[in-house]
Amino acid sequence: MQTQPLPSLALRSCRTLLSGFSQIFLQNDPGCGLLILLGIAVGAPELLGGALLGGLSSMLTAKYRGYASADIEQGLYGYNGVLLGMLISMQFQWSVTVPLLIMLSAGLSSLMLAPWMARMRNRQWLPAFTFPFVVLSWLLLELATPLQLQLQLRPSAAVESQQLDLINSLAAMARGLGQVLFIERPLSGLCLLLGLFVADTRAAVWGLIGSACGLGFALYQGWEQHSALAGVYGYNAVLAAIAVSQVNRRIWLPLLAIILALGLQPGFSSLGLPALTMPFILACWLISASQRLIKQSAAQTAPRKAKP
Repeated sequence: MQTQPLPSLALRSCRTLLSGFSQIFLQNDPGCGLLILLGIAVGAPELLGGALLGGLSSMLTAKYRGYASADIEQGLYGYNGVLLGMLISMQFQWSVTVPLLIMLSAGLSSLMLAPWMARMRNRQWLPAFTFPFVVLSWLLLELATPLQLQLQLRPSAAVESQQLDLINSLAAMARGLGQVLFIERPLSGLCLLLGLFVADTRAAVWGLIGSACGLGFALYQGWEQHSALAGVYGYNAVLAAIAVSQVNRRIWLPLLAIILALGLQPGFSSLGLPALTMPFILACWLISASQRLIKQSAAQTAPRKAKP
């Protein structure tokens, strides 16, 4: 069996890792992943190590388990690990225990995703999206108090009040993109937007529309202005718009996904759970499941109409 030269293997692994970063926005483009990596370095350098470690851990777990090479190279076993690495790095101050927690959770995300993808392809399950990240994050945050025996929580950042004006509104649209990665700096959001344009212009446009709708909807509903200007209500709408627009060319379906994601997001506060990306997942699942039911209903009624 031939072995790849070390430089070629390193380049291929680097491309796979970058594709994992781009898959956070449902893209398969190393250039996009590189700009996302730049956005993290610019806006939250303290989270960069966790992002890289999480992406590598989930990717290497998939390789060790012998999962499909095509899926690994497309970054499908990277993005959940990246998000988990960033969340853990954001919640806990760096210590010897933190890298172990990142590697363990990122590896578990790949183990969760593999059987889901198999059932999605063989049994028409709905896509997993970031579901492993959400479930493992909820578990980690629930265990945050017991884990304080070995981990020290990061202090909360100071909240700065902002005025509602044109400049802050435009910055909030960029922040809506950045909040997908827990980043509030507008410059990072612009890096992510540029990455989307590199990968898919349509995805970039819909991402921007989703962020703008999140800001406008939050202000219209009278939700907390600071959170709205920080992009907190934009990131789920961004992901929902991009995901649905990739498989549906009708304009109203991504708009419906945006509305659903925004409507679902506040409900998690009443449940005592952080929303994370679950509103985006539920919005996409609802639309996909509804479309399947409509197609099945149409297929069942069509033969009856054809009878004389």
